Amino acid sequence: MSASVLFVSSEIPPWVKSGGLGDVTAALPGALCRAGSDVRVLVPGYRAVLSACADRLVEVATYDAPGGLLPAARVLSAGEVNGAPLYVVECAALFDRDGGAYHDPLGTDWIDAHLRFGLLSRVAASVARWGLGDGFRPQVLHSNDWPSGLASAYLRWDGVDDVATVISIHNVSHQGVFAASTLGALGVPAYAFNPSGVEYYGNLSFLKAGLIYADRIIAVSPSYAIEIQTPEDGYGMDGVLRARAASVLGILNGVDTDVWNPATDRHLAASYDRDTLDRKRDNKQALQRRCTLPERDDVLMLGVVSRLAYQKGLDLLLEIADRLAGQPVQLVVLGSGDAQQESGFRALAERHPDWVHVSIGFDESLAHQIEAGVDAFLMPSRFEPCGLNQMYSLRYGTLPIVRATGGLLDTVVNLRPDTLAGHSANGFVFEAASAEALLVAIHRALEAWQNRSLWRSLQRNAMAQDFSWSASAARYQSVYAGA
Repeated sequence: MSASVLFVSSEIPPWVKSGGLGDVTAALPGALCRAGSDVRVLVPGYRAVLSACADRLVEVATYDAPGGLLPAARVLSAGEVNGAPLYVVECAALFDRDGGAYHDPLGTDWIDAHLRFGLLSRVAASVARWGLGDGFRPQVLHSNDWPSGLASAYLRWDGVDDVATVISIHNVSHQGVFAASTLGALGVPAYAFNPSGVEYYGNLSFLKAGLIYADRIIAVSPSYAIEIQTPEDGYGMDGVLRARAASVLGILNGVDTDVWNPATDRHLAASYDRDTLDRKRDNKQALQRRCTLPERDDVLMLGVVSRLAYQKGLDLLLEIADRLAGQPVQLVVLGSGDAQQESGFRALAERHPDWVHVSIGFDESLAHQIEAGVDAFLMPSRFEPCGLNQMYSLRYGTLPIVRATGGLLDTVVNLRPDTLAGHSANGFVFEAASAEALLVAIHRALEAWQNRSLWRSLQRNAMAQDFSWSASAARYQSVYAGA
């Protein structure tokens, strides 16, 4: 029998999202419900969420200053989102305001973030301990990243041992570190504030609390589960994770196969599938027209859809981009972020308007058109816990050029004689986080692309893979059963 699960998240699309956690919250609970599990999602009662769900809010629990000095809160049932029942933690003092989950309208970290997410964690633990007025009490409490990291700790401090706890790590570099002076307000017991507990270099870490007290720890890809146990990629939590190694595993995220499907994608000039790949050429021509690039079929078209941040390694592309000038390539970039990178890509497009197009910002339609229209997709990330765009690319027969890290390593199979013979090769993987290594990988892709029969074989390999959430949901159900 499937376990009942309370899935706790600080993000909930379409209203509040900043990264991969939002994507997972939007998709995984619904996939688990379709697979037969009883999964309920608990999120903060942000203004946007309460407004969107106003006509279906029903109180199912009230907590009067739950632990420490946290304010009173209510839990409201809010219908369903993406196929999973939704609950919100209503607390006007902490959540009824403009801004995002983590930052105020000016982009500054919320000064009371410890209270916002301390309350989320405290209420999650209370729901797991006592249940709700509608009869729901979970067998598993599933936290996500630092904002709900204290939930499993509260549960254990309360002496509750009949609810299993799981925490997913979407990005270990975000750790929820706050001054020791916050312990009283959060109701953290003094005995837990030590190096073997929640203390982190004299401060309190929400993430460390989750890593210490959760029964199972899930990273969002198998390779990332290994990487975060190393000093290079553990961001100071590697020692804790190595100590808990027997409880750590990686489960690859899935993608929404309804939204990302070249056979039904409404954004495309021409739909296609694995058996009609010739139609992909129409999308390349349409993308060239939209980006005012020469309509040529004799160029390898490269695409980027990304945050422009150090993690994503696109500064490496800027280093070698001018050296690609004059070669049979075109480049389309869609993204925003680091001001210096934005400026660098704008300047690149100004220098080479005949082969580079840059759009700063985000455009959902253009993102889909890039995935379908380009020949190869660039992801030279320095680290990538899971990554989604490489999986979108594989579904669209667009071959990824990626660095060997995290989920990129778990999904993209480097072209080699053995992988080609085994029909698993589906892209190009390079090791070093360097501009030279990226350039070599692009040249390898260009050489392979010029062999059209080889390229078609790689495309067919790519499109044969299954990255739907159903496979990932089955893995999570196994974890819940054994937690």
